[in-house]
Amino acid sequence: MEILHHGAVGGVTGSCHELRVDERDAVLIDCGLFQGAENSGKGANAVDLAIEFSIEHVRALVVTHVHIDHVGRIPYLLAAGFTGSIYCSQPSARLLPVVLEDALKVGVTRNKRLIERVMRRLQQIIRPVDYGVWQTIDVRGATPLVVQFRRAGHILGSAWVDFRCGAGEDERHVIFSGDLGATETPLLLPPDQPESCDMLVLESTYGDRNHEGRARRQAALEDIIRHALKDAGTVLIPAFSIGRTQELLYELEDILYRNRGKSAADDLPWDDLEIVLDSPLAARFTDLYRALRPYWDDEARTRIAQGRHPLNFDQLTTIDGHEDHLRVVRYLAKTGRPAVVLAAGGMCAGGRVVNYLKALLGDARNDILFVGYQAQGTPGRDIQRYGPTGGYVGLDGERFDIRARVHTIAGYSAHADQSGLIDFVRNMTTRPQRIRLVHGEPAASAVLAQKLRAYVAATEVAGQHAGPDIAPDA
Repeated sequence: MEILHHGAVGGVTGSCHELRVDERDAVLIDCGLFQGAENSGKGANAVDLAIEFSIEHVRALVVTHVHIDHVGRIPYLLAAGFTGSIYCSQPSARLLPVVLEDALKVGVTRNKRLIERVMRRLQQIIRPVDYGVWQTIDVRGATPLVVQFRRAGHILGSAWVDFRCGAGEDERHVIFSGDLGATETPLLLPPDQPESCDMLVLESTYGDRNHEGRARRQAALEDIIRHALKDAGTVLIPAFSIGRTQELLYELEDILYRNRGKSAADDLPWDDLEIVLDSPLAARFTDLYRALRPYWDDEARTRIAQGRHPLNFDQLTTIDGHEDHLRVVRYLAKTGRPAVVLAAGGMCAGGRVVNYLKALLGDARNDILFVGYQAQGTPGRDIQRYGPTGGYVGLDGERFDIRARVHTIAGYSAHADQSGLIDFVRNMTTRPQRIRLVHGEPAASAVLAQKLRAYVAATEVAGQHAGPDIAPDA
């Protein structure tokens, strides 16, 4: 048995890993898009997304969650001739078709007939699996294979996946973490804790740092909004459509609820502050999040019982049509009306956030707030890096000076921080013999590897590379 890495090696996007059970059978764990300057090391990148590895022996695709950097290459996988099943959690089965339909429209084709064909094919091969249930994967060789989905707390439906390969004394136990969430992520139950495994493939996005606690990051969010509103400007938050947007809406509703009847700034009551969600895709996911309330945590369900609407409150305005979007951009740029805008395009490489950036970056009254990871080579990373020193950013081939204030609240990342990643390993009853770090920039992975070697000295911790990794006792 061996593990091959086809993405998220030396970077955080393009997640795709292959568990090769024997010479006849393998499964893929995720198949995502690359973003920015990141690539597979084998030819695939943000522009060339064709599947560049053999899939003849791949019997199934196992999806940890539906973020685009984990599922965005699925249409290309189908085009390459993949005929197996796609296994995922029950919530992910609801969310995945929406993600992929949008990915097809944006990155592949506008041909409605072709999109419908692909979507019909997807619906035929998606296999929802309940959390905690062992699912048998059909293989052609002699090595049996089963997988179990366990809650990862990253976004709704996210899972770390637990594979058992072989039987009896020959059984090998491999866990892929996918993207692990923080224990205090709004709306979601915390990640399940594994008991043991022989080998762990672990993400390392924030392996070199710890996040602020939820109370502190919500206070920081409120302080940034208060400060920005005193200048009668717009707070622009580049937001990922799934997960981050819903968590931010949840936190913003709570800030508004706690400040009822109070002033956010001179002559601006909190009750009059408009929250704008300008992302049709995020709005669709927000509707699905509401439909999937049984998967919410206890706190969120308590708020519902109190008559609150965490994802659909009165001061929330959703922008759908493109013309309406352009009117809002012009209006905010011209009037300086205070508002908080969550706009599609989490790394500022595309989406509606780009029009807001072009209109608002040059005005010191405005604030840009990053609440998620910005990959190397993306405009978001450039704004984050050069904005505080009065630099500039390139958008659609044009240069835009950055006069707006730039803030980052890393605590709103949907990823576990260094402590969470270490605890995921340290709290196992029987720790893995080997750990392979993926899904992180090299510096972050190196720091996490050093920490893990100190905490779990008996475990071999390996850094990132794109070659095969042999599982213990294979």
